[in-house]
Amino acid sequence: MLVRLLDLPDISEKEKELLESEKVVFRRPIPPEKSIVVGWVKKYFSINWADETEAAFSKLPVNCFVAQRGQTLLGFACFESTAKNFFGPTGVIAEERGKDIGKVLLVKSLVALREMGYAYAIIGGVGPTPYYEKAVNARVIANSEKSIYQNLLKHNG
Repeated sequence: MLVRLLDLPDISEKEKELLESEKVVFRRPIPPEKSIVVGWVKKYFSINWADETEAAFSKLPVNCFVAQRGQTLLGFACFESTAKNFFGPTGVIAEERGKDIGKVLLVKSLVALREMGYAYAIIGGVGPTPYYEKAVNARVIANSEKSIYQNLLKHNG
């Protein structure tokens, strides 16, 4: 999917609301947290996503945002970790979904891409197309069924 970065929604009120009501902090992790974040992504999502998250830590500042409550990770969103100008992977643990944590992570990541100089961003390997259409007015890229993920090796264990 393609997202115009010049028209992103303002999520500052939602971020403030989540901090006040749910005690959720959104931020970029720092290198000493790499093993914690990568291990969490592997545990709750997949080893492939953990590898992409690890790649996000190869940049400074880290090309990832996390949502946390105290010492508990709730969600993450990476960008430019697998390909230039790509958003993802991203995820929020099941019990925290529906609170807009994912949307805040998404928009913060897309704003970071805009600050890197991009006018548009690509969301690769999209699952919930309607979610991205509604959240950031993303559009499906015609003939994009084949992608950088088409021959992805997957862990069998």
